[in-house]
Amino acid sequence: MASLREYYVSDVAPALMKKFGYKSVMQIPKLDKVVINVGAGDAKDNAKVIDAIMTDLAAITGQKPVVCRAKKSVANFKLREGMPIGVKVTLRGEKMYEFVNKLFNVAFPRVRDFRGISANSFDGKGNYSTGVKEQLIFPEIEYDKIDKVRGMDINFITTAQTDEEGRELLSLLGAPFIK
Repeated sequence: MASLREYYVSDVAPALMKKFGYKSVMQIPKLDKVVINVGAGDAKDNAKVIDAIMTDLAAITGQKPVVCRAKKSVANFKLREGMPIGVKVTLRGEKMYEFVNKLFNVAFPRVRDFRGISANSFDGKGNYSTGVKEQLIFPEIEYDKIDKVRGMDINFITTAQTDEEGRELLSLLGAPFIK
């Protein structure tokens, strides 16, 4: 099968240009990056949590994750500045398209009672955010090897100017939006 990038160039871009009537190819919205974020509130008590999350994210994305640290101290959460509180990965280029393809065509169909993703999670500028409740939906994660079921936030950053353009771009790339 051709890569999702080649599919974008051959099928998605011309369809977007025709639908929205762009004058230039540079106006066509495209997927800029995908950011996957896993928050780990329990990391302040157990340092091994961050390592487990990093291993899972590296297996899922094929890229080394970055540890996110607290910017401020918050006494109510027993949190000090500089403590690790999450892990994130920013995907671009071919790895991004591979991840998007795997998410839409392999991972989402593995969710029990899956009817589609909400089309209401756009930010007004064409970027889309969704959440996944467990990392087990990805084929790289083995059930026996995980210590705890964790969710993650997945953000699709596009060059679209409006939500309508962003929704059309993602649905042409294969996003299973609820009808």
